[in-house]
Amino acid sequence: MDYYFHEVPGRFRFKTPVLKGNHSLGKKIENVLSDIRGIESVRTSTVTGSVIVHYDSKTISSSEITDIVADQGFFDKKKAVTSDQYWNHSFEKVGQAVGKAVFGAMIEKAFEGSALSLIVTLL
Repeated sequence: MDYYFHEVPGRFRFKTPVLKGNHSLGKKIENVLSDIRGIESVRTSTVTGSVIVHYDSKTISSSEITDIVADQGFFDKKKAVTSDQYWNHSFEKVGQAVGKAVFGAMIEKAFEGSALSLIVTLL
């Protein structure tokens, strides 16, 4: 999940892979967004590929900010997931891994010490 966003009124955070390791792009994003009426501050992290925007929600909306960063090529809305989708996907992956481990342990315990049991089961 390379494109991610999370918002609360007055604060919008998005992650984008194009920012990772690209300091000049970080400065460009900060300059473009800082010049927009209603945006109070912009902070980028080229380590995480993350941008945090504080804004006046009476002047500009998070969807307008999303449109601006998408139009500039900084963010792909079609590939983006919300924080809820991100966490649901993460928990689903953890659940699958735990399920496989538990199932494997049960199978191992069922056939523990009995090669004949394994052969009979396979037949």
